[in-house]
Amino acid sequence: MSFPLLTATAALPALGAIATAAVPAQRRNAAKLLALTVSLATLVLAAIIAFRFDPDGDRYQLTESRPWIADFGVRYELGVDGIAVALIALTALLIPFIILAGWHDADPVETGSKRWRPTQGYFALVLAVEAMVIISFEATDVFLFYIFFEAMLIPMYFLIGGFGDRAHQHGEETAATQRSYAAVKFLLYNLVGGLIMLAAVIGLYVVAGNFSLPEIAEARANGTLEMATSTERWLFLGFFFAFAVKAPLWPLHTWLPNAMQESTAPVAVLITAVVDKVGTFAMLRFCLGLFPEASEWATPVILVLALISIIYGALLAVGQRDIKRLVAYASISHFGFIILGIFAMTSQGQSGATLYMVNHGISTAALMLVAGFLISRRGSRLIADYGGVQKVAPVLAGTFLIGGLATLSLPGLAPFVSEFLVLVGTFARYPVIGIIATVGIVLAALYVLVLYQRTMTGPVKAEVEGMPDLRARELVVVAPLIVLLLFLGVYPKPLTDIVNPAVEHTMSDVQKKDPQPEVEAAK
Repeated sequence: MSFPLLTATAALPALGAIATAAVPAQRRNAAKLLALTVSLATLVLAAIIAFRFDPDGDRYQLTESRPWIADFGVRYELGVDGIAVALIALTALLIPFIILAGWHDADPVETGSKRWRPTQGYFALVLAVEAMVIISFEATDVFLFYIFFEAMLIPMYFLIGGFGDRAHQHGEETAATQRSYAAVKFLLYNLVGGLIMLAAVIGLYVVAGNFSLPEIAEARANGTLEMATSTERWLFLGFFFAFAVKAPLWPLHTWLPNAMQESTAPVAVLITAVVDKVGTFAMLRFCLGLFPEASEWATPVILVLALISIIYGALLAVGQRDIKRLVAYASISHFGFIILGIFAMTSQGQSGATLYMVNHGISTAALMLVAGFLISRRGSRLIADYGGVQKVAPVLAGTFLIGGLATLSLPGLAPFVSEFLVLVGTFARYPVIGIIATVGIVLAALYVLVLYQRTMTGPVKAEVEGMPDLRARELVVVAPLIVLLLFLGVYPKPLTDIVNPAVEHTMSDVQKKDPQPEVEAAK
């Protein structure tokens, strides 16, 4: 048997989580170093996956398949296409930066007579989330995917509720209450979505007799498996609802601002740059792959919801006073663009949506982590508490600006390419929706530039006069992300070469071809 590379890539952080949690309490630095080492080793395995993947080869590669629960047709079945490869690489890339950025976020703190924030637990939970996200991208058995889609909620619940932001204006007791509220809201929203999906997963088994995505898709393509139209649509809605909560899509988005506001900056990045991508990825792999007719049937409504997310998220970002909530609402707007590209049913739109998942992860990580460094210095998340930072911490201000410009999709930075492709792909089939969606670009420029102006320019406030600039560890976190934003903004070909063949397969699933431009005959 060949080496099970996909299993190893998911198993390594899972085993690392167990080992990190088992480090003795007094050896906190050893736990941190172990977690960082495991995340870097996982990155190496992810790079090997990307290197071994052949974009022109089979749709699912590096496949593994073993019996699991044979009586119910459940198999341990893994495989990656180009979209999964790109998102596994994103996940493995961001986790080391998340660990480095949160190096001191879980250090013990004395609060009265209580000692909290067990360091080992924090880093073990981060690695556990990484393992579950990676195997979710790899799973081609629907039941296997569902298990880890739901299981990742548990470590995320503890990361949000147990390791919240220390920069809180209302005292530790109030902060703990708000963290608990945010964690419970996150869990309940996603559990409800997951339970509805479970009913749909069971329904799929009743209809298809197994859970294998490739087998079901092949059976549907060759006509040996037929679903009644109403059955397919109900099953689609069950899957899509769960993914729309995870993504999140308006009006199922309200858990995200609370979760990001109450989390530490690295955990906020873990939520929106890593975990939420499972929802949009699953729309491409499962909704379009399993239910092509229902996907086309639901497209008009989903496009309207995505458009509302774009405009609504951007408008609320403009009015925010809290830096983290601003980034959260900006992410809701960006997820609207991603879902818009997926359901535009064009190759440009879906390629742009996949690139957007990657580029949004990098740009949000850059902006939010620098914002976290800023907040940790001042001890406040409120925009009004800052001013003139660029005069005392120019490197911090400069990296914050680049992260912000990437968020508004400035040409030359990575998100511009993806947003441009999404809008072109949408306009080709739905011109009115494509035109309205461009309003989100204007609003993004407004909330990013206003945020930078209010925090970084103007007179230096007394509270920020002695603020230190970025330290060596913080530069190690931010600099590679900035380099990637610049590189992929100028040269996105390495990503598009991997992603485009997978998008062609998805377009084939839904039996769609790109609309041809109307050209008047020469007179």
